Amino acid sequence: MNLEERIVITGVGLVSPNGQNLTEFRANLLAGKSGVRAFKTRYMEEVAAGVCEFDEFKYQRKKERRRGTRAGSIAIYCSQEAIADSGLDFEAADKSRIGIYLGITEHGNVETENEVYNISQYGYDTKFWSHHHNPRTVANNSAGEVTLNMGITGPHYTLGAACAAGNLGVIQGLQMLRLGEVDFALAGGISESIHTFGIFASFKSEGALASHHDPEKASRPFDKKRNGIVCSEGGCVYTLERLEAAQKRGAKIYGELVGYHINSDATDLILPDHRRQIECMRMALNRAGLKAGDMNIVNTHATATTLGDIEEAKSIGAVFGSEAGVWINNTKSYIGHTMGAAGALELAGNLPAFEDKIVHPTINLDEPDPQCALPNLVAQEPRRVDKVDYIFNNSFGMLGVNSALIVKRL
Repeated sequence: MNLEERIVITGVGLVSPNGQNLTEFRANLLAGKSGVRAFKTRYMEEVAAGVCEFDEFKYQRKKERRRGTRAGSIAIYCSQEAIADSGLDFEAADKSRIGIYLGITEHGNVETENEVYNISQYGYDTKFWSHHHNPRTVANNSAGEVTLNMGITGPHYTLGAACAAGNLGVIQGLQMLRLGEVDFALAGGISESIHTFGIFASFKSEGALASHHDPEKASRPFDKKRNGIVCSEGGCVYTLERLEAAQKRGAKIYGELVGYHINSDATDLILPDHRRQIECMRMALNRAGLKAGDMNIVNTHATATTLGDIEEAKSIGAVFGSEAGVWINNTKSYIGHTMGAAGALELAGNLPAFEDKIVHPTINLDEPDPQCALPNLVAQEPRRVDKVDYIFNNSFGMLGVNSALIVKRL
């Protein structure tokens, strides 16, 4: 056990509404291409949503996919891609020393809604209820499906942390590597949220569901005319390992995880508290032994809700507002809110900036809200900068869970 062990990212596997691998995802972020479109969900009119298109059968047989879940399918695809991208000799690896740590917002709603709908077609006769329902709806389902698909016998579990879960999956992988529990971690977050109509109905009843005549413009963080969240599905899984081991095998290294923090607002079910967000960001910097001015990119969590964006703008302004070389951006403006995947997926979109030194912009920011004013907020067009040595990734969630993660260029 070495609690100071240096942990690095050596593989990235992702699926997003506007890209099915990191290269495609990054290209579309720099091109300003949205992945949001009109989507039909049960019992409601069309809504704006981020929908992923990927080959579910690249790593799964049809029988496996039929028995499993959409969340599991996304997790399998991203995990397989992360291992392939890492260059690890997976066949020779000790599968008992690989851990799977996946953040997720919620799980089971999709399958339960589907089963209730199905039996409604047969007079609610429960003999038509699927015998696969229980394994589909247990909280560890998505991580467990990965173990079955890949033959991994190390620890696996999901972490429920609302929309901060993607960051927490990565942080858990880091911690387990430092504790010596595993040699490799498949860590990140996934979301199948758009396949439950309940999430759309709930946000609509809260007055927090985005709407726009052009779905691609529905997600508009920090904009004066923002009117809510665009729900999206997606996933991102990283291969994490110890720096020494990665260097020994000549692995490509995307970056080093150098700082993080998790805390709680303890104030409200939904509304965030900028004071606790400030504490979270400052503690992450303290853990890394860095100052706010050392950061080069800050990825905002901003979901395009009225009060949520204002609170985050306050917190980022307090921590980074006086730093001239800190550039701020947002990824949800392209893909909507991928819930449990958001932290991991949004970090991935910024990682290539270590090499190309380009900050992707926030799109759909036509009329910046004065209450969300942030210096160095990159908008509409990419910005080339002198250097990118550190990326700071914010991810916050309901019931006041906050997370911050810092990645360093090697």
